[in-house]
Amino acid sequence: MLLLALDTATPAVTVALHDGTSVIASSSQVDARRHGELLLPAVDRVLTEAGLGLDAVTGIVVGVGPGPYTGLRVGLMTADTFGLALGVPVHGVCTLDALAYAVDDTGLEGPFVVATDARRKEVYWARYADRRTRLSEPAVDRPAEIDPSVTALPAVGGGALLYPDIFTDARAPENVSAAALASLAAERLAAGEEPEPARPLYLRRPDAQVPKNYKVVTPK
Repeated sequence: MLLLALDTATPAVTVALHDGTSVIASSSQVDARRHGELLLPAVDRVLTEAGLGLDAVTGIVVGVGPGPYTGLRVGLMTADTFGLALGVPVHGVCTLDALAYAVDDTGLEGPFVVATDARRKEVYWARYADRRTRLSEPAVDRPAEIDPSVTALPAVGGGALLYPDIFTDARAPENVSAAALASLAAERLAAGEEPEPARPLYLRRPDAQVPKNYKVVTPK
């Protein structure tokens, strides 16, 4: 098994290779405006670090969000392209699940909440019993509108860190890592779990909209 994992649902452009046992190479850069520019060089970098070619990959893992429309689709379209070109399966993983899985490095056990920046003064969030068990479906809300019993829990992710007056026990990790994404996917596949479809969790419409009531110009 050689999984190529990537995620662009947060400001991080993150890529990793997992051989079914451990992560063998990874790269993460934080730049919310350059997902499309940074992703393919990051893929090349981790392959070079591992001394492998793209044709060695047996599966693609991609973070499906939730995340802002523009950044999220960069990762999903790239994953789909790789999957088609290589003839290998593409596995989706909720980005919030990968962030939750990474709390093992911090000693946090649970329960806790994961919250990422959704812009528009909102966060994408979900509640977890532990690093592997999500208790609620991903949602998007203004932090002040989330039940206080949730926001009082320990919280990880950039969304929680942005609103420390609401998430009073906010902590790292801030952004998702493809290393955690790949490790979670490998664990699920080894356990025989059915992978999530590689479909985006947008949760709301994109910022760019077709103008309403625009004037139609017809030739004379």
